[in-house]
Amino acid sequence: MRTQQTQLGGGRRSRGAEAVLGSALNASAALSPALAGRMAYAVFRAPLRRGKVLPGEREAHIRARTDELVSGSRRVITYQWGDGERPVLMLHGWQSRASRFAAFIPRLEALGLSPVAFDAPGHGDSGGRTTTVLENAEIAGRLQDRYGPFHAVLAHSFGVLCAFLALRERIKAERLVAVAGVSDFGFLVDEFSRLLRLDPALRAVLRRKVETRLFPEVENVWERFDATHRPADFDLPMLIVHDEGDRTVPLQQAHRLVSAHDARAELLVTTGLSHRRILGAPLTVDSTLDFLNPQRS
Repeated sequence: MRTQQTQLGGGRRSRGAEAVLGSALNASAALSPALAGRMAYAVFRAPLRRGKVLPGEREAHIRARTDELVSGSRRVITYQWGDGERPVLMLHGWQSRASRFAAFIPRLEALGLSPVAFDAPGHGDSGGRTTTVLENAEIAGRLQDRYGPFHAVLAHSFGVLCAFLALRERIKAERLVAVAGVSDFGFLVDEFSRLLRLDPALRAVLRRKVETRLFPEVENVWERFDATHRPADFDLPMLIVHDEGDRTVPLQQAHRLVSAHDARAELLVTTGLSHRRILGAPLTVDSTLDFLNPQRS
């Protein structure tokens, strides 16, 4: 493992809306635990908003060759840039979309790489209202069937969980870049419950619903979807980029990855970039392109 550290600008995030919603759910639980559990599960499952294409992303978004596939009766929009050689799969985060990788696209093309991405169901221009880590991994596999094995995978946030599952069970790649990534699947439920300040009983109900309703046919979802699960299955170099002040996904999640994957993992720690701005920051883009350069030994 090699660790780097650097420092750039800063950022903040308000928690007021989560506190109000959590108070309402806890109050509902006092009257009807079953109803409150269903409400909490519904909020947990669905992104509260869809990311829009930002002005700085528009040129890359428009230039993409778009296609689609169907996942669970929902239309999934896919994107491709470049000449098709050495495809690089990009997996976005929760409430995000493929266009968030715009800063990487021309630089990847300049290296002779071909970026490939999709808006997950319930995100961007794709249909549906929600998605799961398992569904994203399956879509990644279908894109590999379409474009061939990937030169690399580049993932952000929730997309990092999807990337590790896909690489373990569905796809092949020579390298992986994980930016501000979630490594512990259980963290998603724990952090959701913490932000909303859910009562312990309601937290337990939510975890049971994830097991029995979201993934009823999956054994031990907390272990299978963990990015540190069966590290011996991975033999590719990894660049892990994370901000030390990330208030959405704490740096500890990156340290879990490094501890599990050891010599395969290179850690770049930034300061002041926050969870979202880190993705398009020049330092992240430069480091990623250097790591993914086909000429790198």
